[in-house]
Amino acid sequence: MMPCARGKFIWKARGHRIRLGERTLIMGIVNVTPDSFSGDGVLAPGRREKVPGLAHALELARAGADILDIGGASSRPGSVPPGDRVEAGRVLPLIAALAKQVRLPISVDTVSVLVALEALAAGASIVNLIQGTPADPQLLRAAGEARAGIILMHMRGTPLTMQTAAMTRYRDVVAEVKAELGMTLKDCAGFGVREESIVVDPGIGFAKTPQQNLKILRHLDEFALLGYPLLVGTSRKSFIGRVLGGKDDDRLVGTAATVALAAMSGAHIVRVHDVKAMKQAVLMADAIRTA
Repeated sequence: MMPCARGKFIWKARGHRIRLGERTLIMGIVNVTPDSFSGDGVLAPGRREKVPGLAHALELARAGADILDIGGASSRPGSVPPGDRVEAGRVLPLIAALAKQVRLPISVDTVSVLVALEALAAGASIVNLIQGTPADPQLLRAAGEARAGIILMHMRGTPLTMQTAAMTRYRDVVAEVKAELGMTLKDCAGFGVREESIVVDPGIGFAKTPQQNLKILRHLDEFALLGYPLLVGTSRKSFIGRVLGGKDDDRLVGTAATVALAAMSGAHIVRVHDVKAMKQAVLMADAIRTA
């Protein structure tokens, strides 16, 4: 395939000025949960450490992550949020510890205003808002006031309802996902979120069927028309297992294929669990892009 054009941006996230477009950046996932869909939750039974997730996060940083994304509430289909205080108790110690040990931008994956505010105070610089269509006005205002970076992800409903027939009904999934993201983008200025702080994410696996996920990946270049940097998160997701027909824990190669495709199709950032392997995938894709 021919590589798609990829715009260059400076993503402003508090004290960070993150250069986007010169190469594909890697966002490493740290799930501070007992019930991550991918089985990597650092609170799973039998796992014990003083600051849960710290060793894993530092390992991802050493492996080449450009951004660390910390989440304390599972967003797997059917999951129920743990409550703001429980979620905050999971992520804040890790964010505070990381802020002292790494210079990488730290993102908090949350839909909670309280968690976002406390995470920013603890050292995070980005809010990864998975319920970005529509977005909570309070959270947009909080991100704007803090001059934080914000990732606006497309999702209908909540993790509990997002895979129902009502939420996955589209006439044209690419056009409708773009339109719904566009509505939130129009709201951002009114809540003080600056254009240079925004990244968009089409929400692979969120309120989409496997076939709809594939169609979005096939047409990622369409999302460049929104005029913002693009993040794509396909890592270990169930649609890969559906295509490959393998075990739930055997999605590494399928993930690498989608990550390389995303990089070739104009994604600025890929969000992944397996940083070392996916770093190799994007290095190859970027080499082909610039050959």
